[in-house]
Amino acid sequence: MKLLGRFRALAAALAGVVLVAAAVNAQAEAPAKLDPAQKVKVAYVPIMKFATLYVAKQRGLFDKYGLDVELEPVKSGTEAIAFLTQGSVDVGGIAIVTSLWNSWNRGLDIRVIAPGALEPMTNSPTALLVRKALSDEGKVKDIADLKGMRVAVAGGPGSGGEYLAAKALERAKLTIRDVELMNIGNPDMPAAMQSGSIDAALAGTPFSDQMVEAGTAKVLATDLTPGLMTVAFVGSGKFIKERADVAERFVVALAEAARMMQGDDYLSKDNLDGYMTYTNSTEEALRKSSPVIYDPDLTISVEGLQDVERVHRENGRTDYDKPIDLSKVVDTQFVDKAIADIGKAAK
Repeated sequence: MKLLGRFRALAAALAGVVLVAAAVNAQAEAPAKLDPAQKVKVAYVPIMKFATLYVAKQRGLFDKYGLDVELEPVKSGTEAIAFLTQGSVDVGGIAIVTSLWNSWNRGLDIRVIAPGALEPMTNSPTALLVRKALSDEGKVKDIADLKGMRVAVAGGPGSGGEYLAAKALERAKLTIRDVELMNIGNPDMPAAMQSGSIDAALAGTPFSDQMVEAGTAKVLATDLTPGLMTVAFVGSGKFIKERADVAERFVVALAEAARMMQGDDYLSKDNLDGYMTYTNSTEEALRKSSPVIYDPDLTISVEGLQDVERVHRENGRTDYDKPIDLSKVVDTQFVDKAIADIGKAAK
């Protein structure tokens, strides 16, 4: 089955275990609406991994809790971090990259307060592919056979792509130093695989599907990081320390948005309107693409973050060599309060 098809099957299965309409416990009570409304400025990279933000804004969930949320699109997480440190925004939607770990180690005063989208537990759209000719000839039967070969990865040193490649190689007790990593953008990977200029690739849909369907590649490994959080909402130190009541309601709104995005509801008209308003995507593209996974309870995977930090550090991508104190990175109090307020999503 195609990777995209399997992923859609997973999304449909999730609809059967998350009952959105019954998502609150009887004893839970949502926090009161703030009056007067409190302003919250958010800098975000306009991708679907932050779609809970768009749904909360589009469907009035922030208004429900007395939050006047202003969304400011930025080109990169680096730009968002700059705004956070300057105090010009309160929250950022960013990817967890190596430079951020280095900044946290140096005392950067921002904390993860809620997750963005997660890697799926099974049937991930991201896969390690091997050139079919190498597989057919018996030269590459498993990951261990990639030693010394050319592996395409999108992003440079310390990127999310490099992390995923490292996790795949770990399965065969290899590291990124045992292969020749080649920085190639996802859209260029099918042509590189076709020409034989690469031996393997770490790719996501639709490019992984394209290579398999073209008969130039075979899946060697998938589900590399089940449930991993690679993007997050981070709050400035000032925001979470001085306006904790506002931060709590912001996270509650994100949790309610996530519960409105499960299963078939993911592509509801109201949700699609939010996606298209705050990204550059089209309805056609959204309907064709793989659904993105959002935890309805917004669990922050601290263990997952520890693993991301470990891999980058062991690969020599950080400017420090000892494990970082995760209290410098994560503040779970707002997710904890949000779930206490509205209850866990019903299973």
